[in-house]
Amino acid sequence: MENARRTRRQFMRDTATTVAGLAVGLGAAGQAAKAAEDAAGTSRILSYHPDMEYRRLGKTNIMVSAVGLGGHSRSNDRERADIISRCMDMGVNYIDACWDNEVKRDAKALKGRRDKVYLALSHGAKEVRNEDFRTSKKLLESLDELLRDSDQDYTDLWRITCLEPGGRHTFDTACEIVDALEKAKKQGKARFIGFSSHDRRWIQFMIEYFPQIEVVCFPFTTMTKKAPQDSLFDALKQRDVGAFGIKPFAAASLFTGDAEQDNRRGRLALRYILHSNTVVPIPGINRMEEVDNVIKAVSERRQLDVQENAELETVGRETFARLPNHYQWLKNWQYV
Repeated sequence: MENARRTRRQFMRDTATTVAGLAVGLGAAGQAAKAAEDAAGTSRILSYHPDMEYRRLGKTNIMVSAVGLGGHSRSNDRERADIISRCMDMGVNYIDACWDNEVKRDAKALKGRRDKVYLALSHGAKEVRNEDFRTSKKLLESLDELLRDSDQDYTDLWRITCLEPGGRHTFDTACEIVDALEKAKKQGKARFIGFSSHDRRWIQFMIEYFPQIEVVCFPFTTMTKKAPQDSLFDALKQRDVGAFGIKPFAAASLFTGDAEQDNRRGRLALRYILHSNTVVPIPGINRMEEVDNVIKAVSERRQLDVQENAELETVGRETFARLPNHYQWLKNWQYV
């Protein structure tokens, strides 16, 4: 197969995709998903598989798989390439990589098939969490470096990694972030633009103040619920901003070490998150069998019954009790 990497000029010409409705679940919801896919035209959906569900990613108008592949992984390069292949075979078409080693690893694994998935990137160590990279100029230099080192002409999504909490950034830094994102898009280096943050209020400010923002990434666990007032859920829908949910398994604190039990817990978590119809979860995956478990969760019933809801509440409490010190901030994401 010829190297399918597109030139910037080609992808800018082909960026527009048909607007489609948001897909949400199984049964009647499954029909909505099918209608969304039909409206988009399945030929426009990357790595399309009839058993996978696809969702419109906000104002980008692209259709992404109901679950994506997160960048954090303990697998080696060969295992990662196999995991990526299995994901693509099953219709997963979004891969997220937020550190330079992850970007280079995944870009290498995608050689010859780069156009079959959306690959998002961030150069976490050389973005605004580092005080030396809080100007548009320095951010664009960081992006150029990462694209060069990963042998790419562009990224599908540049999602700048921000401070936790993001509210520690000044308004000037926020303006520099958006300026860099806009310039990268205009220069053909990024098809779509956004950021990741662990600060709910700052995310809401950013998407309401800067309509240029197309996509955001933020934590979404089994304990995450819609806030009764001033919810980020509502702001995302009003501004038509796409969203990815990181840490769906609470940094592996969801798991106990029992393979069968952990598979069930993982599927329960994903079913709960998918039923919220707010974010596309992007779990980190370390082994091939974990891919199959994630795919199975997509096909299962979304609405949890009374017993499953009770089980999930217990699992959530146990998960939060096991959080290591450096992930205690996840408790701040119970209401969004």
